[in-house]
Amino acid sequence: MDELPPELLVNILNRLNDSESIARCRVASKTMNSLKREIHTVNLICTLSRFFKSRPIAVTPTVTPFKTIFKSLINDSVNIRSISVGVDDALKRMSFDDLNEDDLKDLYLTDVEFVKEWLPRVCDDLEMLSISDFWLQSCWRKSDVLALVSSNCSKLVKLEVKSAWLSVVGMTQMPNLRHLTLEFIRLDDENLEKVNECFPFLHVLNLIGVGGLNEPRIRLLHLKSCHWTVSNAPRSMAIVAPNLLELELRCSKPKSFLLETPKLVKFTFSVEDAKGFCFGEFRDLNSLELKSPDIYRLIRNTHFGNKIRMLAVDLVKSIEQSERQKLGLGILLKAFPGVVSLSLSPKTWSDFETHFQSKGPVHMKGANSLKLITARVQSSNHTDVHQTVSFIRSMLNNYRGLTDMRLMIHQDKDPRVRTNLISACMMSNPRVRWKWGIWAEGGEDIWLSDSA
Repeated sequence: MDELPPELLVNILNRLNDSESIARCRVASKTMNSLKREIHTVNLICTLSRFFKSRPIAVTPTVTPFKTIFKSLINDSVNIRSISVGVDDALKRMSFDDLNEDDLKDLYLTDVEFVKEWLPRVCDDLEMLSISDFWLQSCWRKSDVLALVSSNCSKLVKLEVKSAWLSVVGMTQMPNLRHLTLEFIRLDDENLEKVNECFPFLHVLNLIGVGGLNEPRIRLLHLKSCHWTVSNAPRSMAIVAPNLLELELRCSKPKSFLLETPKLVKFTFSVEDAKGFCFGEFRDLNSLELKSPDIYRLIRNTHFGNKIRMLAVDLVKSIEQSERQKLGLGILLKAFPGVVSLSLSPKTWSDFETHFQSKGPVHMKGANSLKLITARVQSSNHTDVHQTVSFIRSMLNNYRGLTDMRLMIHQDKDPRVRTNLISACMMSNPRVRWKWGIWAEGGEDIWLSDSA
């Protein structure tokens, strides 16, 4: 390996995801060790096995504590631009019953005293920092690591902190930060005022399972992408982001929600109760995914715009049976007249089929733009097959531009029912391009065949 060109060796070392592997390569090769100045990344994850071996009651002279390994990697490197330190997913699934009294802070990675031991050495050149803490050790210790990082890392572009309790006291503005992820975090910034103030030039913001929020408001003028999964039920919420292009929003029942994102192009929206929502104008919205028992109220009260071409709908279990029964395929397409591609969840397909059986095709209106339907079907017996075929035939008669059907049947259904459904659909609708597959809860879709 020492005979390889240095530039190739540097490329290999910088592609390795585990800094322990890099350290082994440097020990095994003098040439690789001489290239340490060209390695700009430290990436170290504590595995479950290392955690058990590193416990004070089990430690042996041959087992080096995780924090010691990490600090030695930092001290033995130069020109570090990217650091990622954290725990393996297996540790995140542990409970307090799995710990003992000696497991105090050996994996408390947002501990300010620990971070102070290595951050000053790398802060001048650091562009990316990711800390994924061990929740069982961090959840009851408030950390001031955000103040420490914001005061020292002026070049930082990307920051990720996961599984920690964070204070915002002492935070300073970070004008170069473009990407912020806070995941599974208890945050002492109940209205997100400090986030807005200290990260004014963010392009990407991910707030996933962030607790401690009361009336959170995102006001970021330069934001382009946002993923916000709200774990609690704040009294009110707001997103004011005039340049936002992509938004994934998942929440339960906020009493009020203001959304002012006029340039939004792609919107994934999951909500239990949409009564309190107020939407601004969507001028350019092209792709929309809705997941809610309250979709009828959403499309009745909200104008999502006429430019939506890709639409996905998931009618989860309805709170109000009467509301769900009002929504059929024709009503949906009337609200989104420009849709080209439509994806339907199993519950949505079932409800639309039931609506058709009770109301007939009278509510179906012509939609020349619709070309593709992708759906998961739940036909379980021969009677269901007849009803499903009738529903599909009515769709194809009313929507003459519909030329592609991609249908997946549940894997637990009788294979004979599946065969009958495929045969009946293809024989009665020869002009359609069919694609068939199998689906299962929590599993990947399996496509069986294509047919012209």
